[in-house]
Amino acid sequence: MRIAVTGSIATDHLMVFPGRFEDQLLPDQLAHVSLSFLVDRLEVRWGGVAANIAFGLGGFGLSPLLVGAAGTDFAEYAVWLKEHGVDTGGVRVSAERQTARFMCITDEDDNQIAAFYAGAMAEAYDIELRTLLTGADRPGLVLISPDDPSAMLRHTAECRSLGIPFAADPSQQLARLDGGQVRDLVDGATWLFTNEYEAALLMEHTGWSKGDVLATVGGWITTLGSQGVRIERSGQPALTVPAVPGIEPADPTGGGDAFRAGFLAAVSHDVPLEPAARLGCALASVALGAVGSQAHEVDPGQLAALVERAYGPGAAEPLAPVLGEPS
Repeated sequence: MRIAVTGSIATDHLMVFPGRFEDQLLPDQLAHVSLSFLVDRLEVRWGGVAANIAFGLGGFGLSPLLVGAAGTDFAEYAVWLKEHGVDTGGVRVSAERQTARFMCITDEDDNQIAAFYAGAMAEAYDIELRTLLTGADRPGLVLISPDDPSAMLRHTAECRSLGIPFAADPSQQLARLDGGQVRDLVDGATWLFTNEYEAALLMEHTGWSKGDVLATVGGWITTLGSQGVRIERSGQPALTVPAVPGIEPADPTGGGDAFRAGFLAAVSHDVPLEPAARLGCALASVALGAVGSQAHEVDPGQLAALVERAYGPGAAEPLAPVLGEPS
């Protein structure tokens, strides 16, 4: 099954602060914060949620369709994505704005302070899915990931109109969306992706209970950081898959995107949910070991071995449709 991924395309500026943010924050001065962090390292990397996920899917040979808006500086990034199996035919290139920028400082406890400049992403609303999702290779699933909110809403409505299954991944944009907008993005989704904080925020914004959410989506996938992932479906017991143990993150940026790529690559091959989540966790662990959200390699043999070590002998066998038969 081919997958289209809509959402942000960005350049990441990743910095490391050799201290702890909390040591610099004075409780009685929080109304007058003025801080400057001298960082030890700067990495400039290509990123953006949709591009990161498409990069992962491309590594599995799935030729994902990337749908989003980029800027006048996108040409080199486009070549990189194409070299890694991504179809960039759905990218709108702005004539006026630069590609979005994500700027993030990480401290020694892996806490982060970040800022995001939307840039060309503001033009994502002008992309019409109807003109892209046609032909013999029409995607069987569209992932709606963080983007300009109006674009997210438009693309979700277009999926419903076209009768194409979609997955909802509102993530960071939950803070910008009101309850009605969140309900519009989630209602009828085949998959809903959140982390624990976003799950609570989603229910607060919508006024829905967990049961209400599960009644309107096919499955709710909540990433739990170092604890792994929880998959919930209406009327069925929750499935919790632990994370790959013993991982020392080099950079926490992009782990969630890699999980989504691994999980969706597996379910696109009709792999059962537990091994699909294990593959997602394995790819996330590989991504966390590299600096930058597209600095890792999608190596089927390495991933199969990692799944076997983490989850036991035979754990990679159900993943043969996506990873290939063991050598």
